[in-house]
Amino acid sequence: MTRSTKKAAPIPSVWAREQRRSDQPALSREAIVREAIAMLDADGIEALSMRKLGARLNAGATSLYRHVATKDELMELAVDEVAAEIHVPPADSPDWRAAVTEAAGSFRTTALRHPWLTLVLGQAGLAYLGPNYMSFSERLAALFTAAGFPEPSRAIETVFSYVMGMSNAEAAWLTTVARSGETEADFIARLMPAAQRAAADHTHLAIPHAEVEEATTDPVALRDMKFAYGLEVVLDGLALRLPK
Repeated sequence: MTRSTKKAAPIPSVWAREQRRSDQPALSREAIVREAIAMLDADGIEALSMRKLGARLNAGATSLYRHVATKDELMELAVDEVAAEIHVPPADSPDWRAAVTEAAGSFRTTALRHPWLTLVLGQAGLAYLGPNYMSFSERLAALFTAAGFPEPSRAIETVFSYVMGMSNAEAAWLTTVARSGETEADFIARLMPAAQRAAADHTHLAIPHAEVEEATTDPVALRDMKFAYGLEVVLDGLALRLPK
């Protein structure tokens, strides 16, 4: 049987090829990624382009391509850079639930600090190959393994599917609030009459008075409570999977 001589297409990921050397010492991959993250945090994914990034760095797009082949690769690098901000407690933590709750909270905090993060994780299929993200994943695996889960990877996927989904929705909400130019409490107060009218004909969707009060006085505490409630339910279910 004759082997095909057709050359395989390169894997479309920055982690699958060697880093190129630059003829511009002042322009490093690290500097490019830092500036890209600043742009992403300020204006979102849609506003980032290699041309705009080059202008911010006083460099042409061609110079950037010596370090990063595509915008997708740049997003992979940005994800890996912010992954270093996520804290995971040590595997020998005495209370696995408290440790997982801390790790989940740290991921949420990072995702709200960088509202584009969960969107990119849902789109950039190879972002998890970066060294910082791999370190984050390894520390999680060690924590869940030490807790006694027979299938730690599935337990991690269960928890972080919830965490990423909630963080993504929360980040989108906070982006909407930021664009209004108002505080979250003021924006909710202005929105609440319309929300109550929309729910008026739906018995099970009526907004409790106590929740209206908290949403318009301390929306951060309300969001924290909702996140913590859902996470606790997920962990309750996972606890049943632990060997007796």
